[in-house]
Amino acid sequence: MPAGKTAVKAAQEKLPALPLTIEGSSVLHQMMRVRWAAWRKLSTAQKQEIAKQAAAALGPMEQAGESALYSMLGHKGDLMFLHFRDTFDALNATELRLQNLELFDYLEPATSYLSVIELGLYDSTVKLYKSLVERGVEPHSAEWNQETEGLMRRQEQAMASRLRPKIPEAPYINFYPMDRKRGEDKNWYRLPIEERQRQMEEHGLVGRRYAGKVQQIITGSIGFDDWEWGVDLFAQDPVIFKRLIYEMRFDEVSAVYALFGPFYIGIRCPVAQVGELLSREFAQKA
Repeated sequence: MPAGKTAVKAAQEKLPALPLTIEGSSVLHQMMRVRWAAWRKLSTAQKQEIAKQAAAALGPMEQAGESALYSMLGHKGDLMFLHFRDTFDALNATELRLQNLELFDYLEPATSYLSVIELGLYDSTVKLYKSLVERGVEPHSAEWNQETEGLMRRQEQAMASRLRPKIPEAPYINFYPMDRKRGEDKNWYRLPIEERQRQMEEHGLVGRRYAGKVQQIITGSIGFDDWEWGVDLFAQDPVIFKRLIYEMRFDEVSAVYALFGPFYIGIRCPVAQVGELLSREFAQKA
């Protein structure tokens, strides 16, 4: 092999490790517990007025597809508020506004999760990196950075609807955080970028088989919260969550390199019915 080609091949084998990503909406999950003992002491009229105030505040957010309320199953909480906003500042403003509602005098945090919608560009990244190396462009040079920034701008325009979506109206949500292993034996971050690309492509094929049954939104939380990613799944039938996640456990990236956090399941509740929900008279319409 000619010396020039040998040098290019050697350079390609040492492509930068970091895949490019593009980010969109800021996302906050708030899991809350109801202070039932205090709530039960209120009169029916007081409960109705508190619920009316909460519905008036949350209604425009819900109609805009920016916020949603879910009734949670199990011991991890009673309510889940999900918020999509353009910035962390807007998330913070929403959080503070809700805390000023009288309803929040009867709620206490169970947990929360902060992240941003993230689309990974493994395939585009590897193709671009190889192209730049073949042209002799030095990694992280001005030309290299200009090319990568151009790619991200094009992808942001092409995927604008996925980066800033409205909250899906599906009746069921499944949220869970997750990590990639980085221990002594198995470390995702030590794999070559091309190997990670291959495994992620295989992983994505499973998800695509559930298109039309599950809508998935991936958020990145490295540096923002305790896990590395958050996953929101939305569906008409909660059993689909089990089938999808179980099937994904068998692909390599999940079987070998995934660590899963707690799972949170919720049933969508229109904010206009928050009074019925807290009176334990809410039922999801078929």
